[in-house]
Amino acid sequence: MVSLEHSFLRGSYPPLVTPLRDGAVDYETYARLVEHQIEGGSHGIVVNGTTGEPSTLTVEERNRLVEVAVNAARGRIPVVAATGSQSHAETIELTRGGEKAGAAAVLVVTPYFIRPPQRGLVEYYLDIGRRTDLPLLLYHIPGRAAVDLKAETIVQIADGLPTLVGIKHAANDLELVTELLSRFGPEFRIFCGLESLSLPMLAIGAAGLMNAVGNLAPARVAALYTQFARGNWNEARKLHYELFELNRSIFLDTNPIPLKYMMSRMGLLESAELRLPLVSLDAERGRTLDGVLARSGLLQTQTTAP
Repeated sequence: MVSLEHSFLRGSYPPLVTPLRDGAVDYETYARLVEHQIEGGSHGIVVNGTTGEPSTLTVEERNRLVEVAVNAARGRIPVVAATGSQSHAETIELTRGGEKAGAAAVLVVTPYFIRPPQRGLVEYYLDIGRRTDLPLLLYHIPGRAAVDLKAETIVQIADGLPTLVGIKHAANDLELVTELLSRFGPEFRIFCGLESLSLPMLAIGAAGLMNAVGNLAPARVAALYTQFARGNWNEARKLHYELFELNRSIFLDTNPIPLKYMMSRMGLLESAELRLPLVSLDAERGRTLDGVLARSGLLQTQTTAP
């Protein structure tokens, strides 16, 4: 495993939503969302993560989003490009695009729908990783991809790919986290991808958080990591409970449907527009989310429901 600067790929790296306007990607608003993350204290951002609806975007749109994010960040925080696809060829193209745009690292999801064998995953990641000099993070999200990454598989990938530096783990399997850190040590960057497990995963050695709720409350999520890293356990625990209802609200419907609704209510997005097959939130769930936002102190009372 390559040696990384100690603070790099640690902290809160929210996966940004992709704003849409009349069916097209709204790059101007996207740049503002990057600035919002910087102002909120996020330690980095992820472009084209699951929250960004990447499977509904073209390769050109995904590559352009990385360029916009890198230009907007201007070196102030690292930009991680999520470059995985169900297609090997598309993943190569997206990974090359991320590197060309100036991304600091790439996050590559397990190929979804295909349900490859573990030996296929080893060969896939070795091939992708050898095509770029960027640090590579695996993206493990079995609930969406319908495939598990086994610890032995990750060890095999690491043995053949020195640029493998970590994993985003979006599953409630803390045993895998312990097993990987026991094998690779604390320099292996494990990011929590399930909001409600942020503090528990940090407690056993995770390096940071890649949580969709960071779109709503970047300062609180960043503070949760920072307070934990400083050893302020009580403050970190307080933030864990403070974020709990907000964390759960993200999954009231398929992510990012609730998230975009809440961001539009907060004035961060002009609309909660999505691309099919995702569809807008119904009124009843909207009222539920308004209550969550109000209790979290995030709802602009002057905003009218879309």
